[in-house]
Amino acid sequence: MLAMNKFKLLGITAISIAASVLVTACKDKRSTGWEYAPNMYRHIAYDPDQENLNFADGKTAQVPPKGTIPVGFTRFNYANTNAGYDSASRTLVSPKVYNFKDGEVLYQHFCGPCHGMTGQGDGLVVKHGYPAPPSYSTGQSSRGGAMKDLTDGKIYHTITYGLNAMGSYASQLSPEERWKVVAYVRHLQTL
Repeated sequence: MLAMNKFKLLGITAISIAASVLVTACKDKRSTGWEYAPNMYRHIAYDPDQENLNFADGKTAQVPPKGTIPVGFTRFNYANTNAGYDSASRTLVSPKVYNFKDGEVLYQHFCGPCHGMTGQGDGLVVKHGYPAPPSYSTGQSSRGGAMKDLTDGKIYHTITYGLNAMGSYASQLSPEERWKVVAYVRHLQTL
């Protein structure tokens, strides 16, 4: 009889706990009562589009101060003009010596579709009817001179700004990757 009372007492206790959990869980569906990392829900920082009285114009999103450079950004001080192209030809050199193999995959992915895998101007887009770019080893540059005589600075300038039908690759290739492609193009000029 004593064992039966224990089971009855345990059963009543279990039902009471289950009922109290059920009643308290139904109280507010939006809150569990627990809050992990409250600063994720109620942050103290201003939103970019929020009014901010700390600035004279009342805007949170401010234009960066003049002359500042974003972290990780490398400034390219050559204009997208013929004068900038000529200046890059004379003064721009790779900051590091790269093996041409370092740029092979980058060249194949970004340049190969137009210039061809061997730099002969026979890429896939040419087979679809687009004009062929000049061959690196035998072609003539649209700015004058043989493609095989292009300097590192001219190639880098062209990759950065584009030329004729070729668009800029500055957003697809980092400065270091551009120099790797330059090294590979220099290799293709000798083929």
